[in-house]
Amino acid sequence: MSKEQNKSDFFDKKENVDKIIKVFYVVCALLVVADFIVHRHIYHDWENIPAFYAIYGFIGCVVLVLIAKLMRKALMREEDYYDK
Repeated sequence: MSKEQNKSDFFDKKENVDKIIKVFYVVCALLVVADFIVHRHIYHDWENIPAFYAIYGFIGCVVLVLIAKLMRKALMREEDYYDK
């Protein structure tokens, strides 16, 4: 084995991944807190809901995943589709 194959990358170590996930959670929490501090110029009444954009983004991601699952069923082809 060559020296490059034995070399582990930054994301290969579990403790590095755990650190990045913790930083991600802290950034998410700070953004939700900033939503209460920063004045927003709203155009619709529902934008007054606390953490509206965080909730909206989460629901949007969940809906995208569910739609993708349904699309997979409709668009899926057999494994040997091009080899026939």
